[in-house]
Amino acid sequence: MAKNNYFSGLTKNTFLLTFTSFFADISTEMLYPILPIFLTQILGANASIVGLIEGVATATQNIVQGFSGYLADKIQRRKSIAILGYLLAAISKPFFGLATIWPEVFITRFLDRLGTGTRSAPRDGLIAASTDEKHRGRAFGLEGIGDNLGAFVGPLVAILLLFSFHISVRNIFYFAFIPGILAVIMILSVKENKKTVASKTKLNFSLKQLPSTYWKYLVVTALFGIGNSSTSFLILQTKNLGVSFMVTIFIYAFFNLVAAVSSYPSGSLSDKFGRKNILFFSFIIFILTYLGFGLSKNIFIIGFLFILYGAFQGIFRAVGKAFASDFVIQQYRASAVGWYSTTVGLSSLIASILAGQIWVIFNPSATFLFGAFFAFLGSISLFILIPSNQK
Repeated sequence: MAKNNYFSGLTKNTFLLTFTSFFADISTEMLYPILPIFLTQILGANASIVGLIEGVATATQNIVQGFSGYLADKIQRRKSIAILGYLLAAISKPFFGLATIWPEVFITRFLDRLGTGTRSAPRDGLIAASTDEKHRGRAFGLEGIGDNLGAFVGPLVAILLLFSFHISVRNIFYFAFIPGILAVIMILSVKENKKTVASKTKLNFSLKQLPSTYWKYLVVTALFGIGNSSTSFLILQTKNLGVSFMVTIFIYAFFNLVAAVSSYPSGSLSDKFGRKNILFFSFIIFILTYLGFGLSKNIFIIGFLFILYGAFQGIFRAVGKAFASDFVIQQYRASAVGWYSTTVGLSSLIASILAGQIWVIFNPSATFLFGAFFAFLGSISLFILIPSNQK
């Protein structure tokens, strides 16, 4: 156990999984802020294509989590399945650089997110199993630090390669392979709980064993998620308002830094004050951010809101997953977090496709106002459907 009280209750596995997420997200986020611009300015795709690619990518990642989490609980091979996913995601990165038309990016992005989805639920199951219940929010919060800090470092590495070393955009995709492989090396050091695994193999697991309150939580998540479109639209809107390519990437990097900084404290606060209250707070931040993007054209306000949006991302990621795992017993937590992520993915697919169409048919402002409206509905449903005594 870590000796520092601030990190009390956390194990070596928790820290190893945090570093795994850190390197994996450096690999991913070296590419994420430049991918929409690569698609629109180099390959000639429009905003609706960006929405389609990112919607399918995000949906693939999260839908697969449900099945990989279920499989991990069923065959008791969380670590092995996670390693396979990290490896697939790392190998796919260089193929972006070989793309000459947007359908090739579509296929590569699909494979990349397939790997990410395969690894995530088993990894989250390992995180949930690494601590006891009273420290679970901290565990997911710490992993969120690694994930979002990697998302902060990744764009900065891309800027360094692009503007200091004058590496081409295509070559950035090749460099992203390196931290991806480092993530694989880190998770190889994680030790799965053999005692827990042995007992689980006797379970006859079925989705029917998940409680009704858990399914209600998924309804809340889906309703909110219809408004939660891809971050690519925030990047495009920031760029459209006249912010330079490099400054846009910097803003995106600091968005991820805020997400990293807010992740662990929010997870820790949810252990103390309840997941429901902290999650609702993140919904309010989201609504304010999308309203601001929909109503303001001031680049300084937009830049500030984009960075503030990082607080939502950090809280939502850590607390949302911890909350999903609270509804079930330990043996089903990979599945619970996995199907929760599947719900996030399906709603994100709908949100991103709708956002792209609204962007093209109407205007960018309508895209964000639409998102704010559904986030409001999700916030109301959180209090109606989830009992007040639910942690």
